[in-house]
Amino acid sequence: MTRLIHLFLVFSLLSVLAVGGGTAVLPQMQHMTVDTYHWLTDAQFRSIYSIGQVAPGPNMLMVLLIGYHLAGWAGMTVAGIGFFLPDCILTLFANRWWVHLGSWPWRLSIQRGLAPVAIGLMLSGTWAIARLSIIDPLTLAIGLAVFGILIWRHVNPGILVLIGGTVYMVLT
Repeated sequence: MTRLIHLFLVFSLLSVLAVGGGTAVLPQMQHMTVDTYHWLTDAQFRSIYSIGQVAPGPNMLMVLLIGYHLAGWAGMTVAGIGFFLPDCILTLFANRWWVHLGSWPWRLSIQRGLAPVAIGLMLSGTWAIARLSIIDPLTLAIGLAVFGILIWRHVNPGILVLIGGTVYMVLT
């Protein structure tokens, strides 16, 4: 029961911090699940994140896998409610307030000021996953190749994940 309460509290906190996108909280999620509570290893977190990226639907459904890994169906349910419900409620009220302030002169300034914050949080999430995923020169080369392809052309990232995984399996 204590583990379920901790799951709910951890994912509720992450939910409030994740307003605007789950990638922003990946470093904190990794820190809390791996370093603080020792629920997962780095390899397990990386695997769960990878499954979340290639599975259909939102990538942050990975919190359900973490909950399931820790406490079965009850853990999955608690982690899902903890992660998605507070964010939905907060977003609902923030959206209603934002619409109410439609003609407020500071509105555009706030939007422009929050854009670099959002970009910084996304870069922080990317950095956290890169630190977990780039474990040798081959993974670095695959990561750089995928990055280059995505900068050069618009390609479905799922295809690149499958190709990168296949290349890694063949060459190791």
